[in-house]
Amino acid sequence: MIVKALRVGLGQLIVFGDWISRPAKLKRDPAAQAQVEQQASGLSLYQFHACPFCVKTRRTLHRLNVPVALRDAKNNEQDRQTLLAEGGKIKVPCLRIEEDGKTTWMYESKVIIDYLNKRFAA
Repeated sequence: MIVKALRVGLGQLIVFGDWISRPAKLKRDPAAQAQVEQQASGLSLYQFHACPFCVKTRRTLHRLNVPVALRDAKNNEQDRQTLLAEGGKIKVPCLRIEEDGKTTWMYESKVIIDYLNKRFAA
């Protein structure tokens, strides 16, 4: 019980730290931003709110100004089951990429961040 309380407290501290130190969004002209939003429409991030690796990934999304649907794999049973059934395991963060009728499940924050930087950095 003490360990769970400590874990929850640390998680909230991580989320608060993220909130107060969030990086500025990348500024694009409206046409370029519309193109990014269209490209990001096929992306979903399966995550836990207070997971430090998920926070790191969300910070990259915020910095790159890429709107991605967030899926709560901890508190939303449907999202959790989708991650398990289609992704193969309950591990976060996981980026679901739907392109050209094909779905790819990308795990590991470093791999996801590298992909986002290559695809959406100015």
